Formats: sequence, C-alpha cells, structure tokens
Amino acid sequence: MKRAYRVVGPAERDELWSRWRRGESLALISRALERDEHTVRAVVLRSGGFSPRPCKRSPLRLTEHEREEISRGLCRGLSIRTIAAELGRPPSTISREVARNGGRAAYRAAKAEVRASEQAKRPKHCKLATHGRLRRAVAAKLQRFWSPEQIAGWLRTEYAGDPTMTISHETIYQSLFIQARGVLKAELLDCLRSKQRMRRGRSSSNRQDRRGKIPDLVSIRERPVSVEDRAVPGHWEADLIVGTQGNYIATLVERTSRFTMLVKVPDRAGAIDAMIRHARKLPEQLRRSLTVDRGAEFHHHKRFSLATDMKVYFCDPRSPWQRGSNENTNGLLRQYFPKGRDVSGHSQAELNRVARELNERPRKTLGFRTPAAILNEALR
Repeated sequence: MKRAYRVVGPAERDELWSRWRRGESLALISRALERDEHTVRAVVLRSGGFSPRPCKRSPLRLTEHEREEISRGLCRGLSIRTIAAELGRPPSTISREVARNGGRAAYRAAKAEVRASEQAKRPKHCKLATHGRLRRAVAAKLQRFWSPEQIAGWLRTEYAGDPTMTISHETIYQSLFIQARGVLKAELLDCLRSKQRMRRGRSSSNRQDRRGKIPDLVSIRERPVSVEDRAVPGHWEADLIVGTQGNYIATLVERTSRFTMLVKVPDRAGAIDAMIRHARKLPEQLRRSLTVDRGAEFHHHKRFSLATDMKVYFCDPRSPWQRGSNENTNGLLRQYFPKGRDVSGHSQAELNRVARELNERPRKTLGFRTPAAILNEALR
C-alpha cells in the first residue's frame, strides 16, 4: 500500500529552520521532526539553506485554524453558508477557498495552507538581476576563485561612491544557491572553496592526537608577544597539503601580510629540506620565525633553524587556530588542489603561479588589500 504524503506544515517548518539556524545537522532535524531526511533536505535546498523571512498574515486572510475548521465542516456535510457563519466569514470567501483547492471532496487544510503561503510570496528581483555590469564583474571574480566576501569588499573599495556596483556577499551566495533566481550560472558553484550547495552551520569534532613526540620542541606559549600583534613582518606559519599518493605541497604564510609561498615536496621526509631551500631565498628581514603544528614532518626542526636562522615554535596539540593564517590559506588552496586528488603532477612553476594569484587576491582581514601590496609596503 502506498504511503500517503504528509505535507510539511508551517509549525514544522518553523521548528526546522530554528534548528537549522542553531547549526543542527539534517539527520538530527529529521529525527526531531520524525521525518525522512530526504524530505528535510528538500525543504532546506529549496531556499539554498537560507532561512526564509517570516511572513505576516493579513487579518483578511484565512488562518491555518480556519482552514482546519473548513475541512472539518466539509467532512460533516455542512453547507458553505453554515461554515461561513461559524467562522464569521463571508460565504464567498469560503466558497472561493474550497473551489481553488479541489472542491468539497478534495479539500485538505494542510495543502490549502501551503498553497496559500506559496501564492502569498512576492519575489523581489535581486540586484544582480537588474544590474548587468555588476553581475558580469561578480561572475568574472568567481571564475578567478574569489570568495563572495572578497568580491563584496573589493567592489566597495574599487567602486567607492557608486551604489550600483556594491553588493553584499550574502546576496551573491543567495544568487548561487537559489538557482530558481536564474541570475548566476550554476557552474559558478564549482568556483566556491566549499562545494556545498546550501548555507550550513559550523560544526566541530574532536580528534585524538596520535603523533609521536618531537625532540626539543619550543611551545608557541614561549613565542614573543611581538609576533602576536603582526606589526613586524617575517614571522611565518607552515603546514602540508596532503595528496592521495603520499605526495605533498608545503604552504608557508607570512603572518603580517598573509603572503603565501608554495613548495613542491617529494615526500614527508623531504619537507624540511624543501622549505629550507625556499626560506633561504627570502630577504634577511623576512626570516624571523616559523610556527608549525606537531606533525612528523617537523621532527628535524632544529636543522631548519640552523640553516635559515629562523626560530621554530610548535602549536599546542589539536589547536589549528593557533596557525589561523595558514589554516585559512589552506582552505583557499583547496579550490586549486581539492581533497582526494594526487598533487604530484603540479610543477614548482605551476605552484608559483597559484601562489601569485592568491597573493593578488584581496583579503577582508587586510581591509580588502592584497598580500603582495602589504608585503611590498613592509619591505619598503
């Protein structure tokens, strides 16, 4: 026997979006609502993960309770005029309500309520739909892997005083995730750092630290306070991007400017030697310290310090936020080197090209200036 379809009612929708805004997963929400996860996902995807604005019902419109009373009255065989009198509504209002929702035999309060809510929407054309020049500028930057927030900040700086060329990053996300708008092409979704197709809450998970001990490490807690304020350039953070076939890319990020260097690494054991070669190319004033996690690739950190005259500091276990600049940059780099891919095929010249493109991208934390410009000013 085919199971009857149960419409997601307004009360359930309110609870669904309330839980979604709190960051609960689809699985948790579906269990709380006693609904199939696919049903909950369909509701969320329909609006791209954006919680819809609450609608205010006009007192002239029928309420959910009134529609339920209409349904009960029809089941009891009451006339339209009798139902209207019980509700204190004109008979014509009840008659039209029943007629537009299938007639006496097919009328259902829940479906009628959902249909009324959908028809009450008055979608407003977003700014990208009405400003072609702005739309083309946003699409061009997305194709260069700029994030919506970077694009919005760059537009405010580049076109200061021109309100037709400014837009919020949330509007860009909505134009991408809600494809019913038809403003930005769906292919541009692949240019986002995250491959999600809807807005999601943040979640965290705890992981055990199973790495071996590193000899003579110096904790980040012993790092000078002058490194924290980012006033003096030359303090770096480092990590490895891991490929699928035991190949790696070393990332070095300068804390003051967020300037990035990418280093081709043949294997984990060769990471230190590869970073030494690149660090030696830096001017002396840009070689002050290096902050890393407790990965096995940094076991020979003392050799790096002797070769570059840079002190090496180690983060606390399970504390990636202590290398926040590097973690953020690695997230940006996943647009170029997605997880689950072999990275051995990328030459050093190609890595330099990616680093240059990243260093010429405006950053919100820099006031939407580029890392390259900030580092050049610091060197001058």
